[in-house]
Formats: sequence, C-alpha cells, structure tokens
Amino acid sequence: MIRHLRLFALYFAQYTKVRLGYKADFCIAFFSSMAATVIGFGFVLVLFTKIPRLQGWSFYEILFLYAFSLVPLGFFNVVSWNLYEFGDLYIIQGRFDRLLLRPLNTLFQVLCEKFRIESLQEAATGLAVLVLSTRHLGYKWSPADWAWLPLMLASGAVIYLSVFLILTAVSFWFEDRVGIVPPVFNLLTFGRYPLTIYSVFLQFLLSWIIPFAFASFYPSTHFLGRAQFAAYFHLVPLVAACFFGLAVGVWSRGVRNYSSTGS
Repeated sequence: MIRHLRLFALYFAQYTKVRLGYKADFCIAFFSSMAATVIGFGFVLVLFTKIPRLQGWSFYEILFLYAFSLVPLGFFNVVSWNLYEFGDLYIIQGRFDRLLLRPLNTLFQVLCEKFRIESLQEAATGLAVLVLSTRHLGYKWSPADWAWLPLMLASGAVIYLSVFLILTAVSFWFEDRVGIVPPVFNLLTFGRYPLTIYSVFLQFLLSWIIPFAFASFYPSTHFLGRAQFAAYFHLVPLVAACFFGLAVGVWSRGVRNYSSTGS
C-alpha cells in the first residue's frame, strides 16, 4: 500500500508538470470545468426562483445535496479519464499489452496514466458550498458528524469508481470505442437531487442497481437531519466496499480474458 501511494504521488506530480507545460490548454480546461460547475448551481438557483420548496426540500437543503455530490465526483473525475477511453485506447489500439509487461497492477496503471487535474475544483467548490449551506441551515454538527464526513465522501468516490470500473471492464469482452459508460454517466445528475422526487423504479435503480444514491443522497440526509434515511446512511461504507470488491473481481476476470489485438 505504501509503495502504491508513493507511486501515485510520483505519477500525479509528473503528469501535473507535463500538463502545466501547456498553460493555455490547462487554463481553458480549468475554466470550462468551472463554468460547468457554476451552470449546475445556477440551475438550482433558477429552479427555486419558480418554487419555494421541492417536495418538502428547501433551497439550501438542495444546495447541500448538490454540493455534497460534487466532492466525491470531483475526486473520481481526477482519476477517471482513462476509463472513458479504455475500450478505444487500450483494447482496440492494443495499449493494454504494455501494461501487462510492467510489475504493477494493471488497474493502478490505467488510473494513474492520466489525471483530469482541473476536476479538483469540483471538490473544492463542493466543500465551499457545503460550508455555506450548512451555515444558512443553522445545523450544528457533533464530533461524530465530523468523523463521518470524510468517510462518507471517500465512500462516495469509491462507489463512483466502482460503477464505472465495472462498465469499463465490459470492454474486455465487447470491443467498442464508445462503450456503455456515457449513458450511465448521465444518471449522475439524478443523484444530485432528493431521491424522493423520483418514481419508485428510479429510486430502486439508483439505490440497488447503479447505487449513485449511496454516493450522495443517503450520506447527505444524515447531515441534514433526515432521520428516516438513517438505516441507508449506515449502509454507505458497506455498499462502497461491496461494489468495489465486485468491480475489482470483474476487472481481474476481464484481464484474464484479454487476448491482445492480434495485430
């Protein structure tokens, strides 16, 4: 573990140097990412200019939910770049062969070869808006809440990574340049709003099939004092661990199934 953490730091530092070597390109990517974040919060603001509450949820509660979802998503986005292009770059173009020759875990290499550094602003912005919305709501967190917070944020990032890792691993069996990641990525938006506003089918889908609700909604409800979701809140670390174990298992099975491009 210590070796991999050290290697991760070295990979990240080296990639950051390379990326900052093209300052104009990095600035464009950063401000584009920031603009997308601002537009997302702007939508919430516009929504509440039309309605006072959303099925019992106030403006600052929705703002808290949205901000909370951004933090684990931001950390996930930093390491997820290669997952979106995996089928094309690593399977169809045969780059995965290179990873198999190195004395490192293939998944670790895929996650560390590229970083979306500008996505760190999502996590930073999310944390800032969390503080703002909490102050407006007047909630006083206990020491236990402060201990729960980093665990819940880390669990959310692991859930996002696990879901998309499973989808990415499908490329080992079905070679396709686009894959099935983009349609599922669109479902992330649903996890940024109260689960109770959706149909029973969507609630089930986002809880037990593609558990984005466990990455953002259920953890948020504890800090918002919504006691009716307490049982789900305490399941968040377990769901993260189970899905991560499943994702690693599917990935390992896919690696064993890999037979190169044949070219």
